[in-house]
Amino acid sequence: MAWILLFVAGLLETGWAIGLKYTDGFTRPLPSLFTVLSMVASLGLLGLALRTLPVGTAYAVWTGIGTVGTALLGVALFGEPATAARLACIGLIVIGILGLKLVA
Repeated sequence: MAWILLFVAGLLETGWAIGLKYTDGFTRPLPSLFTVLSMVASLGLLGLALRTLPVGTAYAVWTGIGTVGTALLGVALFGEPATAARLACIGLIVIGILGLKLVA
């Protein structure tokens, strides 16, 4: 169950990271509200997952999921470059996340 909570927390981290782009410096109320709610929910779920998972592993997986999701959505939503090197680096992060899951 902790891994599911951690995965959802990572997805929410992606949500608030992307949401920051839409808040326009927290001047737009609705995107700002959704971003802050995603932040709170993400940290709350991370905290619940930390009840049973090692902190180093959980934090690395949480940030890894957020990093991969944000990078991929940056390409899809904002036209950020999708070079082979960039995608390969994202792939390495995914391998690291899977590796931490397997050895935890």
